Amino acid sequence: MSAIEIRNLSKSFGLVRAVDDVSFTVEAGTVTGYLGPNGAGKTTTLRSLLSLVTPDAGEALVNGRRYASLEHPLTEVGAVLEATSFHPGRTARNHLRIMCTAAGLPATRADEALETVGLADASGKRVGGFSLGMRQRLALGSALLGEPKIFILDEPANGLDPAGIQWLRGFLRHLAHERGAAVLVSSHVLSEVEQTVDNVVIIARGKLVRQGSLADLTQNGDSAVRVRTGADFRPALEAAGARVDEVEPGLLRVYGLDAEAIGQLALDNRVLLTEVTQERSDLQQVFLELTEDTPVAAEGVK
Repeated sequence: MSAIEIRNLSKSFGLVRAVDDVSFTVEAGTVTGYLGPNGAGKTTTLRSLLSLVTPDAGEALVNGRRYASLEHPLTEVGAVLEATSFHPGRTARNHLRIMCTAAGLPATRADEALETVGLADASGKRVGGFSLGMRQRLALGSALLGEPKIFILDEPANGLDPAGIQWLRGFLRHLAHERGAAVLVSSHVLSEVEQTVDNVVIIARGKLVRQGSLADLTQNGDSAVRVRTGADFRPALEAAGARVDEVEPGLLRVYGLDAEAIGQLALDNRVLLTEVTQERSDLQQVFLELTEDTPVAAEGVK
């Protein structure tokens, strides 16, 4: 059983189909990036997982159950959807202690969580004076209180400074790879996602468009080889099953064959190559290629 399961999930708001028959899983010990343009349906999916939205069809499950049916949810799932739902007059420590009391957790967990997210020195300060980055850390602290093994995080890097983003990257990987947690994180900071996640799920217009390991998406798929030659090498490449784009006279971008196969083909055809460079697609390039036709989102859909 997967830690997180999205099964044929669909949800509409009026005439807008926010999520359309989406399915994917998140396994324990991994960080999965859930990516898509604004309005793609990411937040609707996460809210369905947390029983804040009722799907029209399909299921969104944690440990094989609906979140609403969990007897002690904070001990199974840590969630961050917004970093603004704090009483401004309460201190960070009191906010977390109230959550501990409501969940039947020892009050000591509040200080332990604040220490973990780097807010120990600000524990006695009122949340109303916190920056957005400090609120994000406090929200992450609240997700840690029950020491869960599943984390559902919507844009957790929002408001963090570069040092905070670097800390978050290591923190999420620690949760998954050292504590064995399943982490599902929605983000638009693709450069950070690429340095953090193991797997990627990409959604656009409410539909799943690609999923797989980060390595598969960025190193294989549509990766190309740059080939520079003075000879007419294109017919031989295409006869071998490659797709060839001519970038400029003498410079080709070849898809479907790796550099080794191209070199052997050149040798067999007595073609001199002056450049053979394996190109690697980064996550941003893959993301833009998959979502380039995505229209502007309808207001209120996330």
